[in-house]
Parts: sequence; structure tokens; C-alpha cells
Amino acid sequence: MPIFLRPTAPIAPDAILAGDPGRALLLAQELLEQPKMSNHARGLWGYSGSGAAGQPLTIQATGIGGPSAALVLADLAELGVERAIRVGTCVAADTALAPGDLLLVEEAIAAGGSASAFGAAPGEAIRPEDELTGGLRSELGKDTGGGAIASVDSHPGESMAPPGARALDMQTAPLLAQARSLGVAVATILIVTKLPGQPERLEEEELEERERLAGQAAGAVLSA
Repeated sequence: MPIFLRPTAPIAPDAILAGDPGRALLLAQELLEQPKMSNHARGLWGYSGSGAAGQPLTIQATGIGGPSAALVLADLAELGVERAIRVGTCVAADTALAPGDLLLVEEAIAAGGSASAFGAAPGEAIRPEDELTGGLRSELGKDTGGGAIASVDSHPGESMAPPGARALDMQTAPLLAQARSLGVAVATILIVTKLPGQPERLEEEELEERERLAGQAAGAVLSA
């Protein structure tokens, strides 16, 4: 019996994960035919329906931070999810990145203590599932950057990036550690919303456009 989710519609074997419930709603409206709300417990909005290719697809909010995302993934795995793609946001650590860039995660460094609760050693670099990651790279094209990111437990804009990390987020490393223990295939695409030391953030309209682009790529990969 899931602990946090209370499904009111069938959960598909494939899922797109979004920390923000508003992003989950936007992606459900963009990607699903006749989406049905599959969860509203704890404010973790989830939707199920058919993707563009007719395949069953679930889009689920995971809340703030790695522990929330990892626990939601455990519930989804119990409900039958086998593959998932996280569509999230990050703060750049690499000044070669710009707000609005899409960053394909090739490894996530456990830079916060929460990842250890899900089997990651401090500082460990955890790789996403290869096939999903390769599919995202093909869908998004050669102009999409890739590399290592680090997941922290405090606000990414106030945290220091470890060497080699191009960006900071709060979910990916704990999520991938949990996915490894559950046997769920997970990949991640992140949207850069802010540069280090700069107060300006990506405008809402542009963020939504990039969310749609990343979500479309995730949907296409999961339908293949």
C-alpha cells in the first residue's frame, strides 16, 4: 500500500516527474489526451492519461527536495512505475550556462546528506539510466548541454558546487539513489533558471516554454 500517494486513476508504467505541482499540471495539459487527476493527496498533484503515441503515461509532482522525490518514487514503483524522467530546474555553477538552457544530467553528485538515506555515499556520483538518457540526448539534439550536477539539501542558489558540477539542484542524486535500489530506470533533464551570484531568474513565460520542450522530449522517449 503506498504511503503518500492515494491514486484515483490507473498509474502507468512510465512517468514524468516534476517537483512543482504547477509544472505537473502544465505538462499534463501539454502531453496527455484527456488527463485524469490520479493523485491530490498532500498537494502532490498527479495525472494519468494517454501520450501522443497513445501509450499510458503518468505525470506526478514530487514536492520540494530529494527526500520527497525519493519517497514519491517508492510509492510509484509500488504502483507499477518502471521508467521515469525527471523534468526539473537547477541553478548554474558553470558560467558557460545561461538561463533557459537545458542540461541533460550525466551524473548526479550526492552533495547533501539526504542522499545517504537512499544508499548514496557522500560525494558519490550516481549515473542515470543509459537508455533513457541517450533517448533524451537524441530528442533534444546536439545543442543541449550535458554533464555532472550536484544535489544539495539547502537552496541551490546559496550552496557551493563541488568540483566538476555544472549546476546544483535539490532532487536528482537522492532520486537516482532511490531508483537504483528500487530497480526503476530514471533519467533527468534540468532547466537552468539562474546563474551563480546573479539575482535575476528566468522569466515565467520562458520557463514554461522550456518546461514544454523538456516535457515533449521526455514524452517522446517514454513512448519509444
